[in-house]
Amino acid sequence: MKKMMIQITSGKGPAECSRVVARVQNLMLKQAKQQGIQLEVLENKAGGLNGTLLSATMMATGNNLDAFVKEWTGTIQWIAQSPYRKYHKRKNWFVGVSVFDVKELMQWNPKDVKLETCRSSGPGGQNVNKVETAVRGTHLPSGLQVMAMDTRSQLENKKLCLARLEAKVLIWQTEKLIEQQQSQWQEHNALERGNPVKTIRAVI
Repeated sequence: MKKMMIQITSGKGPAECSRVVARVQNLMLKQAKQQGIQLEVLENKAGGLNGTLLSATMMATGNNLDAFVKEWTGTIQWIAQSPYRKYHKRKNWFVGVSVFDVKELMQWNPKDVKLETCRSSGPGGQNVNKVETAVRGTHLPSGLQVMAMDTRSQLENKKLCLARLEAKVLIWQTEKLIEQQQSQWQEHNALERGNPVKTIRAVI
């Protein structure tokens, strides 16, 4: 089962490009569902206008991801009149789609994690506070922390804590890669210069 991180960005483009990020995300989610690919939205960074996104980060899981990923990776050209500027002549809007293989991306080492036990708080009366069953995990390289106090078993909470921290670190690593990519796209024109891998004509 393959896992890929997918990120859609409007670069430094105007509101129309942020709108296209949201539209492209919807198209990808719809297509993934049709092809039996699990596509989960991890983070959406909202744009300045309703229904717009500066960027979208998703996780794709499936056995046949290659064709799906190849179809979308690169520059997407969206041809439509601006819904925000009625008499604006420009009709070509561009967004970028980047894909990262989770196996290559993942630099996860449990030895980088500091685990501490502490007393749970919450419902359960006096029994909850007698034993240190809650577990706090700190990923030392990033400083990220998570807490698990779901069960009365310290061992189970430790497993939950490590799993949650691993997921959080994965998003953190992806964001670092995305920042590197976006720094390469200092100007939105960098998106336009590449030959689009996909051109979509829309009514608006």
